[in-house]
Amino acid sequence: MLFIVEVDDPIKYIYTVTGATAITLLYATTTISLVKKIVNFIKYRRTVGLFSFFYALLHMLNFIILDMELDLEFAIQETLDKPFIYLGMSAFFILLFMAITSLKKLFSKFYKYHKVIYIAIILVTIHFIMAQKALSLEQFGYLFIMGIIVVLKILQRTNLIKL
Repeated sequence: MLFIVEVDDPIKYIYTVTGATAITLLYATTTISLVKKIVNFIKYRRTVGLFSFFYALLHMLNFIILDMELDLEFAIQETLDKPFIYLGMSAFFILLFMAITSLKKLFSKFYKYHKVIYIAIILVTIHFIMAQKALSLEQFGYLFIMGIIVVLKILQRTNLIKL
């Protein structure tokens, strides 16, 4: 999907690469806890989550530095005018909170708040779909994956399924 090729709009390409990588790693982070009884990758969940945050940070820096050219007033105005940017920024701040509180000293105090990752997943998925302006097969794939993760987590929490 994402290869180094001749690109017409490099800023959009960077958005696509960083955004798609961040959302994929975010999905992987939540999937790790869903399948921990089948395959135990729990010890890697924090690392995968931090990589997801790193790519989300690159995605946001692309917005502020390359797209808005460090004009913070214009960036704030764009964020407030375009709902998909507002959703993306909201998700970014959730991920920022989670990245900061994933440090060992803070995690013991804030681990119960890390459930907001599911809100971030929903916000990021909607952000991704709205940014594309049209639903493609790829967006339906992301919606499908998000739906499976949310349903499995609900089933796991209500003890209807043992994962």
